[in-house]
Amino acid sequence: MRRIEPSGNYYPNKLSRIYILAIEEVMGKNGLNAILNLAGLSHLIDNYPPDDFDKEFDFADFSALNWALEEMYGPRGGRGLQLRAGRAAFALGLPGFGPLAGVGDLAFKVLPLSAKLKAGLPALAKIFTQFSDQVSKVEDKGEYYTYTMDPCPCCWGRTADRPICFPGMGVIEEGLHWVSGGKKFRVDQILCHAVDGSVCTYAIYKEPIG
Repeated sequence: MRRIEPSGNYYPNKLSRIYILAIEEVMGKNGLNAILNLAGLSHLIDNYPPDDFDKEFDFADFSALNWALEEMYGPRGGRGLQLRAGRAAFALGLPGFGPLAGVGDLAFKVLPLSAKLKAGLPALAKIFTQFSDQVSKVEDKGEYYTYTMDPCPCCWGRTADRPICFPGMGVIEEGLHWVSGGKKFRVDQILCHAVDGSVCTYAIYKEPIG
């Protein structure tokens, strides 16, 4: 593959480990190993990042994983796998991070849906801002919230003709599902650095689907 230049921005090992385990859950061990080989990350086969908060996993390597999924399975298949891996990553471990701890307790569960979203989305963003070099920001735009990642590890060093940050979308979708007690929401990526050099931004519509 064309090696993606190191970014100097990092995820903590724990977050990267969760995502790699999520790909393994979605694809199986052999599927994951094929992706690691294609991404130029064969040193991670049977040698996942440690389960700690040291910031050592470069955004370029995270981006290479997503590139490899699309390269191997095509744009549509790669998109589906990245979404599933993003959802699985949230389910596998993100609720255990500090900023989301209060979001799962009983007092939170009895809040109205609008209040759950208003508290839950910034709590999710705070995890990435606090534990990684991905600064995440949530803004209320009336009909929807925007969730911005800058810099973005999903598409680091890549160019595309359409938004491609599907792992982040999967994490947000599963996070909303968890925060809301099982509801689904429409999430669209409206800006992508890989397309035009802008920040990567999702629109999260406040009304649940169905």
